[in-house]
Amino acid sequence: MTENDQIETAHRLGDELVLTIDDIAFGGEGVGRINDFVVFVPFVALGEQVKVVLTEVKKRFARAKLLSVLKPSPDRVTPECQYFGQCGGCQYQHLSYERQLTIKHKQISDLFERIGGFAPGVVRPVIPCPQPYGYRNRIMIRSQWNKPAQKLDIGYIRHDCQLVVDIEECKIAEPELSAQILNVRRNPPKKGGLKVTLRLPPKDWDLPTDSFFQNNFHLLPRLVDAVAECLATKSTDFLVDAYCGVGFFSLMLADRVKSFIGVEVDMPAIKAARTNAIRRQIVNGEFFAGRTEDFLEDILHRFPPAQTAIILDPPRTGCPPESLELLRRKGPAQIIYVSCHPATLARDLNILCRENVFNLQRVVPLDMFPQTQHVECVADLHRVAGGTGS
Repeated sequence: MTENDQIETAHRLGDELVLTIDDIAFGGEGVGRINDFVVFVPFVALGEQVKVVLTEVKKRFARAKLLSVLKPSPDRVTPECQYFGQCGGCQYQHLSYERQLTIKHKQISDLFERIGGFAPGVVRPVIPCPQPYGYRNRIMIRSQWNKPAQKLDIGYIRHDCQLVVDIEECKIAEPELSAQILNVRRNPPKKGGLKVTLRLPPKDWDLPTDSFFQNNFHLLPRLVDAVAECLATKSTDFLVDAYCGVGFFSLMLADRVKSFIGVEVDMPAIKAARTNAIRRQIVNGEFFAGRTEDFLEDILHRFPPAQTAIILDPPRTGCPPESLELLRRKGPAQIIYVSCHPATLARDLNILCRENVFNLQRVVPLDMFPQTQHVECVADLHRVAGGTGS
């Protein structure tokens, strides 16, 4: 029998185990070990001894369901939401908010070291949200026909399967949105399989129904501060706001530069950005509709590279490799990269900093998504003197 066979047959589906949790992985699952065999368990805390049952078994790791907590952590708290543990929206409601912040900081530092090769010290402490519950200004609930119960379930996808958890409120949503959930329940979709988006519009911003805007109004001022503080570390006169949406960053920072350009593929968002500029009487910039990847080279030719900063705020999948290589070859003096996915951020920064083309000054995490695995990061990169991408 080979070593792999021994590993494969040592543990089986349905086995019950007692584990001590020695880490919390990115994504929110706790990590327990039996020798070199790793078991991932949701809804646990660091240092806890727990009883679990295996629900998925691979050669080198397994996933398990929590059965009971034998020795609880002092960081364990009572979740505020009655659906926590079923719903897939939150991973950390069972932990004190202070512990959530330290976990996220360690996860980001570990990812940046492992994926990007960056020293952990580059990651600043996580900026907390002043309102850890009731903060989301946009949610999407789904409808699904529950055949056994002969009723329509309306809510979120479960954490362990694709079934919908039937809900009447969401504790991390703005209270007004929880009230809107009840309205949807009173006037349900005609069938299952439909999605309903509920949203509170930002004050004084033109925002089309399907366009992007940050989902946490309460921490938004600190996000702007973090980007502005990065911008202040370099003497740049020009700003490129890539993936600009409705122009939020470029318009908030317009008074700090001589001129700016925003680019966004979402045409309604660009129309809104122009309206938002007029509303604020901002005339030192312009917005273009199109794919950032298609416009980037032309835009970079408009401003002197040594006097230009670019804000990258792409989807969670990150920037296309060709855009990163273009920035390495013809890039600006500064890149301020805003991301809600630390792993893809670390990957992209590794590419940008390769061969000493850019230097990562700092990463500022902001807890825009309390109670969940997600976290927003602002990274500040400076072009190294004489650095040229291959």
